[in-house]
Amino acid sequence: MKFQKSATIRTQQLLVAISLVLFVLKIFAWYLTASIAILTDALESTVNVIASIIGLYSIILASKPKDKTHPYGHGKIEFVSAAFEGILISVAGIIIIYESIDNMIHPHILKKLDIGMFLIALTAFVNYLFGYYCVKKGEKENSPILIAGGQHLKSDTYSSIGLLVGLLLLYLFEYPWIDSLAAMFFAFIIIFTGYKIIRKAISGIMDEADYTIIEAVNSVLSANRIDTWIDIHNMRIINNAGFYHIDCHLTVPYYISIKEGHAILDQLRAILSSHFKGKAEFFVHIDDCQFYQCSICKVENCKVRKTKHIKTLNWTVENLISNEKHKI
Repeated sequence: MKFQKSATIRTQQLLVAISLVLFVLKIFAWYLTASIAILTDALESTVNVIASIIGLYSIILASKPKDKTHPYGHGKIEFVSAAFEGILISVAGIIIIYESIDNMIHPHILKKLDIGMFLIALTAFVNYLFGYYCVKKGEKENSPILIAGGQHLKSDTYSSIGLLVGLLLLYLFEYPWIDSLAAMFFAFIIIFTGYKIIRKAISGIMDEADYTIIEAVNSVLSANRIDTWIDIHNMRIINNAGFYHIDCHLTVPYYISIKEGHAILDQLRAILSSHFKGKAEFFVHIDDCQFYQCSICKVENCKVRKTKHIKTLNWTVENLISNEKHKI
């Protein structure tokens, strides 16, 4: 798991550096123009800097292997950090709305808008490119904090676009309220982005069922199904920031030995381990088959069979998570 996180750590370190550089550029743009709207954009960038530093610490902590006090590892800290970043994004959006209203009531005299707009456009371009990269990298590494950081940068881009539209119209027509109105519109987009990040982080903290992952497991097991896997049920999957804990019950013929049962179990683990590429651990309980399951059992030459095989039940997300042994 430590190797898995190394690329994520490097990306987050780069995110910290870029956030700092962009913050300095925005402060410089505010210094040149005296624009309250640009200052608001710069203040939002302080959230980027703080969140990226917290995110870096969280990813380093999450990369530590499990120990006696954290038997499931430290990955949950990424969800906590992502939730915190989502809150910061939403607060930044609220601050932008407040400053926009204040600027509408008390307009400021601006200067050197052309240079200021160029600097803001440059930061917006860099923000979006690196934000897009972070989201894609986070999806690949299944890192919620990288995804949150990338979405944060992209939301910063949207607010900067709103700011640029307002500044351009102000530059052309000299209507002071335009920049406030545009910034306010994009502030609501920022708040909605923050909400989505918080929602996803809370679902990870609360171990909300991820049916997409269960469906992926089902596809792998169904494609490699063997006759001695009579039934699989009571499946539970915990997504620990990209490292999965998979629990389930595997039903096997009741008359086989413990050694034979573990050999069958090892086949299932090997197939899933290959699919998840070392990013999962398994807790599989072996159940003995019941006679009412003979009709769905394909084990050949079974001397204790009570009824012939009638139908092989297809596994679905619904019957995999069920706590009942399957039957017709």
